[in-house]
Amino acid sequence: MNGAQSLMTTLADAGIDVCFGNPGTSEMHFVAALDTEPRMRGVLALFEGVATGAADGFARMAARPAAVLLHLGPGLGNGLANLHNARRAKVPVVNIVGDHATYHKALDAPLESDIVAVASNVSDWIRTCTSTPQVGRDAADAVAAALGAPGQVATLILPADMSWGEGGVVAPPSRASGRGRVADDRIEELAKLLRSHARSVLFVGGSATTERGLVAAHRVVAATGAKLLAETFPTRLARGAGLPPVERLGYLAEAATQQLDGIELLVTVDAAVPVSFFAYPDKPSTLVPDGAAHHVLASDAEDAIAALEALANALDAPADVARQPAGQFELPTGELNAHSAAQVVAALLPEGAIVSDEAVTSSLSLPFTTVGSPAHDWLSLTGGSIGQGLPVATGAAIACPDRRVLALQADGSAMYTLQALWTQAREGLDVTTVIYNNASYEILKMELQRVGAQGQGPAAASMLDLGGPELDFTHLARGMGVPASRATTADEFADQLGRALAEPGPSLVEAMIPKLF
Repeated sequence: MNGAQSLMTTLADAGIDVCFGNPGTSEMHFVAALDTEPRMRGVLALFEGVATGAADGFARMAARPAAVLLHLGPGLGNGLANLHNARRAKVPVVNIVGDHATYHKALDAPLESDIVAVASNVSDWIRTCTSTPQVGRDAADAVAAALGAPGQVATLILPADMSWGEGGVVAPPSRASGRGRVADDRIEELAKLLRSHARSVLFVGGSATTERGLVAAHRVVAATGAKLLAETFPTRLARGAGLPPVERLGYLAEAATQQLDGIELLVTVDAAVPVSFFAYPDKPSTLVPDGAAHHVLASDAEDAIAALEALANALDAPADVARQPAGQFELPTGELNAHSAAQVVAALLPEGAIVSDEAVTSSLSLPFTTVGSPAHDWLSLTGGSIGQGLPVATGAAIACPDRRVLALQADGSAMYTLQALWTQAREGLDVTTVIYNNASYEILKMELQRVGAQGQGPAAASMLDLGGPELDFTHLARGMGVPASRATTADEFADQLGRALAEPGPSLVEAMIPKLF
């Protein structure tokens, strides 16, 4: 048994059964080892950012890691943006990066680079294999590290000679560290504080935005009168009819400041203290009012849901909570714009759907229009690095083959990782993609105004415009094997999206919408 075979079997024994990859020469023995381990499904991506983003989406829905296989430092660099998003999502990813053979590294071949330096930006755990018999143990430790609370990117660097060398040993799974228990005295302290502060906010994120977490959070606010808010971009938010509703903190600092205005106490639950996404001239970066107290109920390494339930019980909170009623929807007619498109999505969203949202400015009304849609999970752009939506949808579809995935995708960010459509077609995944085509980086037009930049003339405008030539996503999708259509009215969009959601396999609807700015 060589090192690659021991690695593959060790991963499978540890429960990893999917590997997203874009391999190169140094990873060929790992690729060959796929034929020796029937439990492992290899999924090819045509760009490393698709592989890393798919691993993120898989972990969000499966609550366990997939493996990612990348080629040397440049391959890792190509996948870095979506590993950044995965790290911000706090999900487990086992990131395997091939390296030159140990004796070859000193020759400074063209692809030689400092992989550890690159990986350090996104990895909580990094190890380089140094002997073939140890490869299996290294792999088992990588899985345990990825599963460590709250969920981490673990990068294992595999030199080619460690992979092809004989003497590989399969290692049993290593034990992962679980989430810690919140102490009773902290629960009691928070119960007293929430009772005594009239203007409080319970701010939930991470693991606390599942149905169970939101039920417990609603019990707390029912007993205390606190306001419930969720992170702007939650990793996985359970929402829709029959689920406890939650308002998300606004993306724009002005909106978020208004939501938090006048509060006396902020209690965070698996969430960081909210700050502005960017700095703006003459505007504060901290969104919490001066003088407001901040207390942590549960950190991201602690059991947030158990802590919320314990807090609710300490408050003698009622067991029953408010649930979102089912919405009454009518399909719009006439003009197709971001709002009418959102109305169509709300009306047609299937029960149990998974929504991967990277619609950017086109998603502004989606949280409100879809609140009463059938129960679903919403996956957000956790790290702010665009090009996440299509890959995350791909991984989510592999994790949950019995659920329809709807990718709501802006045109500009779609072009970062459009190759995900090819993987969806190859794997026959039930992903329906909506491309909001306004031929513009609308979010950047808005930001150009908000930062007060001078000289907003034609040269600046050309850097934010996606016309000339016009992107044709219908033909791009068809070229990668995905059936596609283009809608120019709300009526056409409703008809095309309805048919796409009803058909098995991947599909794409290009919604032609006007610019906002």
